[in-house]
Amino acid sequence: MIRVIGDRYELDPLPLGAGGMGEVWGGYDRQLERRVAVKLIRFPDGKYDEELRRRFLTESKVLARLSHPGAPTVYDAGTFEDPATAQPRLFMVMEFVKGQNVDILAGEHHPLPIGWAAAIAAQICAVLAAAHELSVFHRDLKPTNLLFCEDGTVKVIDFGLALLMEPGYIRLTATGQWMGTAEYMSPEQVRHEPIDARSDLYSLGCVLYELLTGRTVFSGGSPFTVMTQQIHDVPTPVTRFRRRVPAELERLVLQLLEKRPQDRPGSAEEVYESLLPFATGLGPLGDFLRAGRNPVRMYAGVVSRVLAPQTRAVEEDPEEFGEVDFDLARREAESLVRESRFGQAADILSDLVEPANMILGPDNPQMMSLRLQLAGARYDGRRYEHAAEDYADLARDLARLNGADDERVLHCRLREATCHAHVDDAVTALARLDGLLQDELRIFGAEDPRTLELRRQIGMLQSRCGDVTSARRTFADLLDDLVGLYGDDHPGPEGIRALLAET
Repeated sequence: MIRVIGDRYELDPLPLGAGGMGEVWGGYDRQLERRVAVKLIRFPDGKYDEELRRRFLTESKVLARLSHPGAPTVYDAGTFEDPATAQPRLFMVMEFVKGQNVDILAGEHHPLPIGWAAAIAAQICAVLAAAHELSVFHRDLKPTNLLFCEDGTVKVIDFGLALLMEPGYIRLTATGQWMGTAEYMSPEQVRHEPIDARSDLYSLGCVLYELLTGRTVFSGGSPFTVMTQQIHDVPTPVTRFRRRVPAELERLVLQLLEKRPQDRPGSAEEVYESLLPFATGLGPLGDFLRAGRNPVRMYAGVVSRVLAPQTRAVEEDPEEFGEVDFDLARREAESLVRESRFGQAADILSDLVEPANMILGPDNPQMMSLRLQLAGARYDGRRYEHAAEDYADLARDLARLNGADDERVLHCRLREATCHAHVDDAVTALARLDGLLQDELRIFGAEDPRTLELRRQIGMLQSRCGDVTSARRTFADLLDDLVGLYGDDHPGPEGIRALLAET
């Protein structure tokens, strides 16, 4: 009997692979008549969870925006009742990619040529750069989640942990159970600490080490042993196993494997630039890659000759862009926001900023309103890194025009701090919130609901970062103040008392 998902996607008889969260199947899209890959994800204990379903669909939209040739395209996502178990399950339909897992490729060559190891890692960096721009972190980067295609391209697959492991949301495993693969987990991931893009870079370092040496960075009798090594042990230098690895490349690998995130490279783009000089001599790789013309390589060969312009050219004469165009574009963006199509709204508003700035001037109230609208669309669309920059610039410019105590300045400062919290930059987020609290205490006073709410947010962020002592102190002081203001029976003290009990 053929299994069909959503009356549309036929599953192959056997899965392509399975993991802790579910399986990946090859399939066929009856409607568009094409091969697809279908990922089936289990609910915890098989019990339907509406919050988890909403979270999954929201995050699926984010992954669908990850438009990059090195990542499979997301086509569809939803829920269905599995007839085999009579239990509800989540599913995601993606582009079907033909290729070999990189661990098989590495096993055939053991180890890979240095140029190819660097080229594969550089391609991974390009995909991570696109994902990190959307505040999506892979969390399970490893050779089995990398497909090497016959045209020499690499696809980064299985962003499953990226979907359902954001802070503050439901986990797919029992409390205390790790998600990820021990040999490729960053120390902060092992410790259940907040993670960011640099955690993916640590995993990339583990992958690159293995491609260059033919062995994992750490190995032990159990996953627990390996995770302990990830936290405490110093990696053996690459040249101990392969003398001809260039010293600069070895330094890069060891920098990626630094225990503290702040000691690793700052971004995937930075690692990409460091890898490019070593991605040479990319000849045939046995049955995996053969010489000859290929449409993808033809396309990439031309694109690689194009120099990216330093600034975006404005084709239209700014004087031809009038108030009617401006109003129409803003109304279209507002309509898209109402439909929760934040990414499209942000793209429209972003294109308005430059011509509007030239027509209206940087300090025009309409210009400030446009910039606030753009920052809001980016924030709601989870483009937190861009939104943080927008809000920081707006806070500075609005303070210059209207004074530092202006309501919109305070709003922008709060939003900037929240953006940093969303991308797991807790140190910056707490610093911004602490500074904002001091100013709000001065402006509004200690009993104002805004300052009280800000203290609650600070305590929650401290708790999320694992700073239990500070969080408990923040909540306890806030509870005393709320009881003094409203009495024991008020919902405010009751809510803080519950947070304190959970911390």
